[in-house]
This record gives sequence, C-alpha cells and structure tokens, in this order.
Amino acid sequence: MKNQSIRFFSPQDNTLDKPREGRATDKTKPVKLEGYISPAGKLVIPAKAFEQLDLPTDSTWFQIGTDAGKRKIKKLYLVPTDSEENGFELVKAAKRYTLSIGFILKRGGIDFDQTKYSFTLTPLADEFGTNGYALKLTSDSPKQAYTGKPRGRKPKSSQ
Repeated sequence: MKNQSIRFFSPQDNTLDKPREGRATDKTKPVKLEGYISPAGKLVIPAKAFEQLDLPTDSTWFQIGTDAGKRKIKKLYLVPTDSEENGFELVKAAKRYTLSIGFILKRGGIDFDQTKYSFTLTPLADEFGTNGYALKLTSDSPKQAYTGKPRGRKPKSSQ
C-alpha cells in the first residue's frame, strides 16, 4: 500500500485568526425613494423613504406644483413651506406620511380610482435655494395588447 500524507487539524485551526468586527449598525441600507397614490387620492410616502429626505421634522407644509402648460400631470413638485395658506399639510400615519390632493389629481387627468400609480422622488434644487422634490408618476397597470390591424408580412398559407 502507498504511503499517503494526511494533514490533521487541531481545535485552534477551527477558530478565526483575526476576530471579526461586528456589523456596523449606523450603516443603513439606502431605501428607494418611492411612494404611491392611494385610491382615496393621497400621496403616500413610506416612513423609511421619508427618513432619507432632507426635510426638517417641524416643517409639515408643502407647496405642490406641476409643469406649466401641460394638460395631464406627469410630474409633481413638492417644496417645503412655512405658510399654511398656500401649503398642504403632511400628515403622519402609522408607517407612512400622506398628502391629500385628490381633486388636484382628478383635474390633472390622474384616474387613481381605477389605476394604481406610483412615483419616485428625486431631489430638486431651484434657483431660489429652496430644497424640494420632483415626483415622477408611473402607472402600474400593464399595457393593453394591440388589437388593431396586424402589421408586417402575411404568413404563408400552408396547403
């Protein structure tokens, strides 16, 4: 029989040479800044996404705007404000923050009753130095199948 060399392990080989540092608790995974429009016409921002925004906690009033000259709303702009007369109040719910703007959305062509809309928040810095956010709306409904005249070459008839 052939003489084989075997390497045996000791209990010290089963320990980590360098002690591992514990996971850093201060490093939080960045959350996508997304939200949705509820069937009641409210802009809903999850609490985890709201924590990542650069907003003071005492300012809960926002001015809401859209692109001028557009019939249908595709983008909304949220700019924090201190005045209550021109602003909409941000209300904290259980795990989310909401802005009630149902009539504005209806007038802007957003049918939130039938279709679920979501949005992504992107930071916006304008020439006045105020921080705001742009909300780009996207429809979550699948695209309808094309039901018109078929395009392209006609298939060969197999006879």
